[in-house]
Amino acid sequence: MERILIVDDNNDICLLLERFLTKQGYKTASALRGEDGLALVRKDSVELVICDFKLPDIDGLEMLRRIKVISPKTAVIIITGYSDVRIAVQAVKHGAYDYVTKPLYPDEILYTIKSALERRLQALNQPGGVATGETTTATAPAAERQTIAKSAKAGTLAPNGKRFIFGKSRAAEQLQKHVELIAPTNMSVIITGETGTGKEFVANAIHLRSKRADKSFVAIDCGALSKDLAGSELFGHVKGAFTGALADKAGSFEFANGGTLFLDEVGNLSYDNQIKLLRVLQERKIRRVGSNQDIPVDVRIICATNEELRDAVRQGRFREDLFHRIDEFRIELPALRERRADIMIFAEHFLELANTQLEKEIIGFDEDVKEKLRDYYWHGNLRELQNVIKRAVLLTQGDYILVESLPHEIVHPTYFSPEDSAVSMTQVQVYPDMLRPGTTVISQPANNLKSVSENAERAAILKVLEKTGYNKTKAAEVLNIDRKTLYNKLKAYDIHL
Repeated sequence: MERILIVDDNNDICLLLERFLTKQGYKTASALRGEDGLALVRKDSVELVICDFKLPDIDGLEMLRRIKVISPKTAVIIITGYSDVRIAVQAVKHGAYDYVTKPLYPDEILYTIKSALERRLQALNQPGGVATGETTTATAPAAERQTIAKSAKAGTLAPNGKRFIFGKSRAAEQLQKHVELIAPTNMSVIITGETGTGKEFVANAIHLRSKRADKSFVAIDCGALSKDLAGSELFGHVKGAFTGALADKAGSFEFANGGTLFLDEVGNLSYDNQIKLLRVLQERKIRRVGSNQDIPVDVRIICATNEELRDAVRQGRFREDLFHRIDEFRIELPALRERRADIMIFAEHFLELANTQLEKEIIGFDEDVKEKLRDYYWHGNLRELQNVIKRAVLLTQGDYILVESLPHEIVHPTYFSPEDSAVSMTQVQVYPDMLRPGTTVISQPANNLKSVSENAERAAILKVLEKTGYNKTKAAEVLNIDRKTLYNKLKAYDIHL
């Protein structure tokens, strides 16, 4: 019987989840404070922790980090409010299996729990495996962390049943060209982009179009590795190298020999491990922790980061010589909000996946839902979109997903990010007659003002086009711009007429 620990400062939620999960055949315990929950993890073996992100003594990221240190094999699910989705996505990147948003729905939480425990078991059956988080991309979750060989063509089915989806926007076309250009070479690649934009998906696509496609693709999330164990995870260790090293263990480089090693959030590697990584790239040899023997390896390195590594180099957090070694080719992934023409393509793909996972037969999306999905800011990018679609499929009773199945924050969006919450928020009107009903715009620092103005400008253009019967010449006159500028705006906002 699997043991589940619930950590939430709301006693009612703890009681309800305990009763519900006990009826489902799980053994449960609960704690109202983070420290009490950690004490239970230390005392008893726990397969899964369901943890609220906002606790009175510890935040969710610190809680996650400490659980992974105490019990690396324990899966973690984060509970959060929808306004904290960006932070919850960061938790997933740091080793949480998934997140669920309030209000909690029994079917959703049960499905997520079963999936987490199943993935945990799969991960433990991998050589040297531990339960890790889910990296939601247009391919497969990173929790699988397994050697895979898939079809080398986008849009075709892979052996695990997943399909690669690039999209049809100009950014997607450019991305596909870059992948096809760099894939046949052995050059190292850095993939940059916000969290959830599909960096591992792109790394996988490069591998599958390379000459190494029939060899292993091994993905490591450097952000989820503890400083002390990163060397062992990457390079392996010999028996007795440190406390707990009860047998020889091969590292990720050996598993990826002949294939591709994907280092996600490479900027989180410690300085010592950066030196070791540089040595491997220069000499093509690794040395297990505690050994004095070199092992030759032939591995292509693809790295990903959501920070600017040049800044890390200037600040002395990342070695400059290593940066130039891995920065042979760079691919920058745009945020989902910057490629609106692709949103419904990915939404349809995620709908297909959710139908399979939840054993449902939802046909498609109501037109109002499509409009809401296209207009939303998507702070969490593809990862957030997939979770929204999965949840909507779960809640839908008819053939089509309706607006009622979407989170309130998508139906009535507010444009600000969690880190700006300390700033005084006052409502402002931006082109009030051009905004769609139900859209709330919040004043905020400059880093998000651009998104507000772009949404307002796009809405204004669509409104004028509609009133002029989509006559571009008349629309340009009404907007007081020339036709060329209007065409550029239509392309920039992926408005297709």
